[in-house]
Amino acid sequence: MAAKVVRLGAREVKPILSLDNAEARRRVLNLYKAWYRQIPYVVLQYDVAISVKDGREKLREIFTKNKELADVRAIDLLAIKGQMELVETVNIWKQKTHIMRWFKDTWNQKPTDFLSKFYDGHE
Repeated sequence: MAAKVVRLGAREVKPILSLDNAEARRRVLNLYKAWYRQIPYVVLQYDVAISVKDGREKLREIFTKNKELADVRAIDLLAIKGQMELVETVNIWKQKTHIMRWFKDTWNQKPTDFLSKFYDGHE
């Protein structure tokens, strides 16, 4: 009885958008190209304190972070989220802080212990 339930649970799932890895890859590359083209306008419109080169490097970092994904549904889900982010960014539905949040991990962390604060001149 339990083996029958396990066999039924291992069915093939319905794809979100892409039917195979090649189509998902094409969607991701098109999304990357769209973001790459929009970076100069984003830097100009939001008046952020980064260069276009820094923005494109961060874009590459974000996309290469998920390059090991193999599940087509997960790739499609991330591509859909990336497309929504792009639309929100281009239509200026975000604030400057939302854009700068992408660069938060590249900032130096504030010191937490007494000696580090003292050396930095905070206390």
